[in-house]
Amino acid sequence: MNAPTEHPRKPRVAVHKFSSCDGCQLAFLNLGEDLLTLAGRIDLVHFAEAGPLDPDTGVDVAFVEGSVSTQEDLERIEHIRAHSSVLIAIGACATSGGIQGLRNQANGTEWVAQIYSHPEAIASLARSTPISSHVKVDFELWGCPVSGPQMLAVVNALLLGVAPRDNADKVCTECKRQGYPCVMVSRGIACMGPVTRAGCGALCPSLGRDCYGCYGPAENANTDALAAQFASLGLTPEAAVRRFQSINSQAPVFRAAADKLRTGSHD
Repeated sequence: MNAPTEHPRKPRVAVHKFSSCDGCQLAFLNLGEDLLTLAGRIDLVHFAEAGPLDPDTGVDVAFVEGSVSTQEDLERIEHIRAHSSVLIAIGACATSGGIQGLRNQANGTEWVAQIYSHPEAIASLARSTPISSHVKVDFELWGCPVSGPQMLAVVNALLLGVAPRDNADKVCTECKRQGYPCVMVSRGIACMGPVTRAGCGALCPSLGRDCYGCYGPAENANTDALAAQFASLGLTPEAAVRRFQSINSQAPVFRAAADKLRTGSHD
């Protein structure tokens, strides 16, 4: 009599949230039918937004949304790293500190005191930092938020046993491929597309407005040339700084560009 055939164990996957808005987790949920198909190929053991709760179990792949902003975050990310074979940071908060990273340029203690009647109850760290500042990250998926197809492509690559593709092309390439006119050339609108990663499908330029850098710095981002172009379009140095110091303000390339503009060394 033949022994019963054992089915291979499905990869265990967890999705964890840190300091963030949940947008990148929603990209997962918004996959719709694709998510149902994916659920048949993986064992989704922890995903609070979707229902499963088992944050302490060991997993093959852990997706982490959000920045490290509290002492609890520091302790939790180390625990997750120790219990994950592969750790993937998803979204601007996890890859660069996110919009909350703007406080890194200011006196956070003063801000808290101005906003809250009991600032002593706020337990935030002085800085908002990306996941890679604290533990080894195996892959980063940039975006604010990331897109569902991006997430699906990463999971499918891992299921096939290959490394996910890092799309570091510029938004400008997406505009060209889809036939969108350049808003900077045709309308004189300051646009971050020449230094920003692709992945969004050039959503904002498709609507006739400028890219504002939510997918982070692209490969070989020439921020000096873009800063000069911003100046030619009439932006003051302060206005140009705000372009670089936005959603991905703490990405090293964008932070360096803003620092140059503040000191006038772009001139």
